[in-house]
Amino acid sequence: MASTSHVKHPMSGRFRGYLPVVVDVETAGFNAQTDALLEIAATTITMDESGMLIPEHTVACHVEPFEGANIEQSALEFTRIDLDNPLRKSMSVPENEALSQVFKSVRKSVKSHDCTRAILVGHNSSFDQGFLNAAVSRCGIKRNPFHPFSSFDTATLGGMAFGQTVLARACKLAGIPFDNDQAHSARYDTERTAELFCSIINRWKELGGWALTEQALEDD
Repeated sequence: MASTSHVKHPMSGRFRGYLPVVVDVETAGFNAQTDALLEIAATTITMDESGMLIPEHTVACHVEPFEGANIEQSALEFTRIDLDNPLRKSMSVPENEALSQVFKSVRKSVKSHDCTRAILVGHNSSFDQGFLNAAVSRCGIKRNPFHPFSSFDTATLGGMAFGQTVLARACKLAGIPFDNDQAHSARYDTERTAELFCSIINRWKELGGWALTEQALEDD
C-alpha cells in the first residue's frame, strides 16, 4: 500500500513554523488607539522549488473610520486619501469586515504552508502591528492569526542590507521599481515591501547564511 504520509511544505521549517505575511496600513494619524484605520493590505509569502521566497497573494481593503475615530487632516494630506471620494465610499468596509477578509486569506496560506501562525512583516513594523492589534481589540476578534508582538521589520533589514531605511531608497538599491506617485496606497506599499523582504532573505540564502543556520541546527 502506498504511503499517505503528508510531506510538510518547506516554508514550515524556515521561520520556526511562522509564515511571513507583509502588512501595510494607511491611517488618519499616529495613535493606534484613537486615530482611524483607513486602508489595510496583506501579502502572503511563499517559497519556490529552489527555496527562494516570493510574494504569493495580496488582499487589500478600504476601511470605514470606526465610530468616534480621530482624523488628522495632515495625515490625509500625506497619504492623499480623500474620505469624500464616491469611489472610495462605495468600496469601503467596516473594520471587522476588512479584518475578516485579511485574516481569511492569511489563515488559508498558513494552513497550506503547514505553518502554525503568521508573523507580521512591515516597514517600521511596530506601527502596522500597533494599528492591526488595536483594530482587532475594537472588533473583539478572538482568533488573530498573527503573533501578537513578534515581527520582521524591513526598515531594519533594509538598513542592514543596503544602508537605507526609507522604503523607496531600499527598493531602488534592491533593483525593485518604486513609483512615488503610487506610494502610500496600502496595496502598493505592501507589495513593494514584500518584494524587498524576499530580496533580502534570498540574498542571505545565496550568501550561504541559511545553509550555515541549518548546519548549526543539525549540530545542536
